[in-house]
Amino acid sequence: MNQEMKYCMECGTKLEMRPLKDEGMVPYCPHCETYRFPLFNVAVSMIVTNEKEDQILLIKQYGRNTYILVAGYVNKGEDAEHAVVREVKEEMNLDVHQVRFNHSHYFAKSNTLMLNFTAIVDGHVHPNWEIDSYHWFSREEARKNIRPNSLAEAFLVGYLDGAYHF
Repeated sequence: MNQEMKYCMECGTKLEMRPLKDEGMVPYCPHCETYRFPLFNVAVSMIVTNEKEDQILLIKQYGRNTYILVAGYVNKGEDAEHAVVREVKEEMNLDVHQVRFNHSHYFAKSNTLMLNFTAIVDGHVHPNWEIDSYHWFSREEARKNIRPNSLAEAFLVGYLDGAYHF
């Protein structure tokens, strides 16, 4: 699916591709006389760990039978780090005590820039309606149980191995 902007978000005029110094070809609105840089979603995904960082929380969601990472979209005007704390609290009712950025990756299927963090938590899990089930895994069990061939797997393996391969 092509997610490229075709029309100006301000006036609705069809955009044309024009060169911009040091940027390459960029969508341009001839009516507004301005370049329109691509728009995309921003989301966070979290490797949720206990304070010893020897257990990783994975979830099942939306009727799927595979484990993934806790994740959610960043709200307009919200810092990514705040979104990490908010999403973990909303979905799992856990308090985040430390947030560390791990890596980012653009996910074309949903036109989303994914920002992955480690969220160190404490408290008792009380998942909300979005979560079908959850499980705390050892680091190696998490590696074996994460959804294969997924972005969640790539982030988790990168976190565990210290090298990201996308």
